[in-house]
Amino acid sequence: MNKKDIKKGLIPYFFLLLIVLGVIYFYNIYGDRDAVNIKDAKVNEVESDGIEVDSRYSQNDVREDMEDEHTQKTEKAGKDKVLRVLDIYKKLMDGELINKAQEAHNYNVAERSIRRDIDDIKSFMAQEADKTGVIRTVDYDYQDKGYRLREVYKMKLSNSEILAICKILLDSRAFTKEEMTSILQRLIECCVPDKSRQIVSNLIKNETYHYVELTHKSVFIDKMWDIGTAIQNCNYIEMNYHRSKDNAIVKRKVKPVAIMFSEYYFYLTAFIDDEEVRADFDVLNDSFPTIYRIDRIESYKVLPEKFRIPYTDRFEEGEFRKRIQFMMGGRLQKVKFKYKGSSVEAVLDRLPTARIIDEEDGAYIISAEVFGKGINMWLRSQGDMVEVMEER
Repeated sequence: MNKKDIKKGLIPYFFLLLIVLGVIYFYNIYGDRDAVNIKDAKVNEVESDGIEVDSRYSQNDVREDMEDEHTQKTEKAGKDKVLRVLDIYKKLMDGELINKAQEAHNYNVAERSIRRDIDDIKSFMAQEADKTGVIRTVDYDYQDKGYRLREVYKMKLSNSEILAICKILLDSRAFTKEEMTSILQRLIECCVPDKSRQIVSNLIKNETYHYVELTHKSVFIDKMWDIGTAIQNCNYIEMNYHRSKDNAIVKRKVKPVAIMFSEYYFYLTAFIDDEEVRADFDVLNDSFPTIYRIDRIESYKVLPEKFRIPYTDRFEEGEFRKRIQFMMGGRLQKVKFKYKGSSVEAVLDRLPTARIIDEEDGAYIISAEVFGKGINMWLRSQGDMVEVMEER
């Protein structure tokens, strides 16, 4: 065997030696480390928070202990916040002033925490408004330098108020039966709590069933809204009106100024510019508007043309209503009459401008300022209980 052959035969043993040496090296490095870990696992050690634990479970136990401690701290902070918010809310409801700096000192928290508490209270009040119908808010009082509770308004009507409105609507007979039924149903559904809806519905059920609509049977709610918009924006209205005295259809261009309701009907009050039309009036240069029943307006158009009425000459429907009876036009006049009936209160309620001048033997001398011919109709309807003394 020559030297060359011997070298070839030693090569495999050389690589085997290298592998063995490598195994021994890695074992010394990582085996010692594992031994240290095993040794450490067999002893008890004290962790940084002072809890003595068996290191076989130290990582899990310490982690759980830290989580428990964090949870406890979070729960305590949450309870503290709830109590703090409730206390601030109670103070606000009692009308007290909330000073942010003072409350922060009282509760040993930052002022921004009190600010967040007040924001939470505001959010709660906004949510409660839908349930209670009362809108409240917390505003900053710059004069007293603190927060106060302010009740804006009551958004919802009470059950008794809804019932009263339903009764008034039914008595008005202003709408068709279909319209009236729909309005009443939506009014109850929108404004009455679930537990009270059946009670209100039952209290108006019989009247709704026996409701008698007016003979004109007109649907005019949208028309009335268009007229109201024209009034608000001072637009002229051009209309074809069904006049009752001669059953004629007349065309009018008017300045609409008000919508009123009286004895079953809605009325448009408006001024006429046309001199030829005004010439037929009972009172020339009448300063009061003409009256039109809205259900008698056959067709109409809101014109882009605007009108202007000076503020000093504005039409005040409240004053007009006090002086008119049965929405009948005519001149402004004063009447004096003797009333011998049993309820003078009914007369005073019927004629808002009436006042008692004298009383003698159970009879009352009454004076009133009235507008139009409707007063004559009412006086005649009282029969022997009324004796007209003066008209001027």
